[in-house]
Amino acid sequence: MSPLNLLAVSAVLAAGWTVHTMWMVRRLRTARRDPLTGLWTRDAFTRRARHLLRDRRAVIVLADVDRFKQVNDTHGHAAGDALLAATAARLAHAVGRGGVAGRLGGDEFAAVFIDRDHTAGQRLETLARVLARPADTAPEVHTSVSLGWVRRADHPSEDLSGLLRRADEAMYAAKRSPSRIRRARLGQLLASVAGRRPGRRGAA
Repeated sequence: MSPLNLLAVSAVLAAGWTVHTMWMVRRLRTARRDPLTGLWTRDAFTRRARHLLRDRRAVIVLADVDRFKQVNDTHGHAAGDALLAATAARLAHAVGRGGVAGRLGGDEFAAVFIDRDHTAGQRLETLARVLARPADTAPEVHTSVSLGWVRRADHPSEDLSGLLRRADEAMYAAKRSPSRIRRARLGQLLASVAGRRPGRRGAA
């Protein structure tokens, strides 16, 4: 084979490998995204959240759609999917590009953002009101989203799993509160009723 032909074959092979690599990268990125909401999946969220938790100003949020089974039973799964997609988009917008939002499974979402201006409380109260609005694509569905949150600085010795448990405790209390939002307590986690509920899994 002449040097010219060899060069042409090498160029074709290199181009083929480039296309294949780009395809693999896209597949990997897609696998880390929830197909319905576009948010990070549990494992991808966990990796990014741990990185953000190095900053003591980090805030961890857990969100759960209220009466989601009732929405599906009454309005159908398409309406339920629209509600989940709207919740995800609104949560991702609220935490911004510097934060991370993920779908942990079902109607449960989590997010981490850096509270640089110490306005997390007001920011999340606004988010709770926004999340209670009907989705544009399912205006007939009226529900709310309960939020539990915790500051990283309040529990510096705990890892992501422990902080999510605290946020979950707060979220469970928020479901019984008119405001639908609750900050995690500073003391010990309550043992059973307000702790992480049976069957719920925290990020590892």
